[in-house]
Amino acid sequence: MARAALVAIGLVILAACGSTGFALTGATVDATYTCSVGSANTTYDLHARISADNSTSKSVDVRSIDAVMVVSAVHGQWRQAVGTRYDAGEVQFSPRSVGANSKATVTATIPSACTNAQHQGTNDNYADYSVQLTVVTSAGTFHLTSQNKHRIVAP
Repeated sequence: MARAALVAIGLVILAACGSTGFALTGATVDATYTCSVGSANTTYDLHARISADNSTSKSVDVRSIDAVMVVSAVHGQWRQAVGTRYDAGEVQFSPRSVGANSKATVTATIPSACTNAQHQGTNDNYADYSVQLTVVTSAGTFHLTSQNKHRIVAP
């Protein structure tokens, strides 16, 4: 009987120590965008997805998301250097809140653009970008970097 009581107490302690709170994890972005030959500052949307886990008893509001694209690798005749940053600023997102004791995928739409003038030589010009996201919520501010890279190809 004492053993059963200890097991029960242990389960209560484990439940109390379990993950409680609000968490944002697993940010991913669209893998590739091909910039058409002859494009001049042509706009397109880059999409980010963030896993939200709200194990609290209250809804958590998502107030804003800021996005920064950072060049992490280049190939061919790419004109930006590694480390170049593009600050997209505050971007559109949804949903605006994550309900109590629920999970959701927060999606953000990041405006981007590309230029691909006529060129000779290599046909595999590209740059890989990591995307840094700052998400302000009613549960605090979260800083995430995309798990994958976004590649812009300029054939």
